[in-house]
Amino acid sequence: MITVNGENVEYKGSLTVFDMLEKRGFVFPLLIVRINGKLVSRDSYKKTPISDEDRIDVIHMMSGG
Repeated sequence: MITVNGENVEYKGSLTVFDMLEKRGFVFPLLIVRINGKLVSRDSYKKTPISDEDRIDVIHMMSGG
């Protein structure tokens, strides 16, 4: 089980940040992802694994003027 934005989600092995974002429907172009409080760079989404019991925060960045 992992936690995504406070919601418990079933964990299925061999999942990357990119996979999780895609499966959970996060398509907004400006996202920040933290795993257990540590920022994950956008460049490493496809190679950063998610482990059982991880706490993941996905934050939508907004800009305006």
